[in-house]
Formats: sequence, structure tokens, C-alpha cells
Amino acid sequence: MPEPMDEHLPDEDAAQDQRPSKSQVKRDLHALLDLGRELIDLPAARLAQLPLDDSLRDAIALAQRIHSNEGRRRQTHYVGKLLRRVDAQALRRQLTEWASGSREQTRSMHRLESLRDRLLDDDEALTRLLESFPQLDIQALRAQIRAARKEAKDNLSRAAGQEPVRKHYRALFQTLKQIDFEDHASGHDAGND
Repeated sequence: MPEPMDEHLPDEDAAQDQRPSKSQVKRDLHALLDLGRELIDLPAARLAQLPLDDSLRDAIALAQRIHSNEGRRRQTHYVGKLLRRVDAQALRRQLTEWASGSREQTRSMHRLESLRDRLLDDDEALTRLLESFPQLDIQALRAQIRAARKEAKDNLSRAAGQEPVRKHYRALFQTLKQIDFEDHASGHDAGND
């Protein structure tokens, strides 16, 4: 009596169930292409920090030099193909870490800009800052604030279309950047009291 053919089907079905679907494979390849585009957009200093093999590093460098749309598209696909051989998750984690640090740096700059604006608008903000950071040079800080306020007042009388002068405004920001708010024992922005 011949063997029933159905005996081999469960094994074949099990093998098919373990393979990713065509849609999943396509999503994974698109994710590698997106990662490749991100790597191509990175500055050289950041690329140097990533653990890439020479062929991938060279392919990315070539893609960065190509300006024709079609040539760059093909090179990007080649970079995506090379990314199949590396730990893409590790690269994604590093890119995410850099992006998070960049967001934190942006938030820090916004806090400093806000503090600078409060110092220019309100003398009490300077008092609160000096209470939190008594080591600051009060005369130099007051002189910078006065100069920035005068500069802002002079900018109001400038003709329409003339660029405002922001020399002292920027200098005050640079001075505030030198203050180490992170190591401050209170753990919060000194001007927010």
C-alpha cells in the first residue's frame, strides 16, 4: 500500500512558518536602506566613531561624494546591501543615542536663551542667578547685561531692513554657557526660582 502524501506536509509547513514572510523581508530591507541613508548623511567625524568595515566605510564615502540622483540611489542600495553583514541594531542604537544627546543639547541651549532673555527683561533674574552662583563676576555680568540692553534699544531705532546688531546679546549667551548648571547642587536652572 502506498504511503500517504500528507505525512510530509506538516514538516514543510513547519519550515515555511519559521521563515519570515516576503513582506517582513521587504520591511527589513527597507529598514536597512533607511539606515544606509542615515549613515550617508552623517558627518565624517561621526562616521569615524562607528564600527564599520572598510568596504562599508568606502561605500558610504563614495555615496557622500555622488551628486547625481540616480547614482546616489544606486550607491545607497549598495550600502544597504553591505549593511546586511553588520550588526544593524548596534548602529541604530548609536544613532539614537547621538540623536538623544543632540535633543538634550538643544533643550539646554533653549534654557540658556530663556535665562538670557529673563536677565535682559528683569533685574530680579540677575539677583536670583547671583544667589545661586555667588562666584560669578557681578560687575562683568552687569556690564554685559547693560550693553545688551543698550544694543536692543539701539536696534529699535534702526531703519527697516537693516540687520540688528547682536554682539553683546551673543556675548551674554556665551558667558552663560560657561556657567556649570549641571554641577550646581540645586539641580535646576538658576533663573527659574
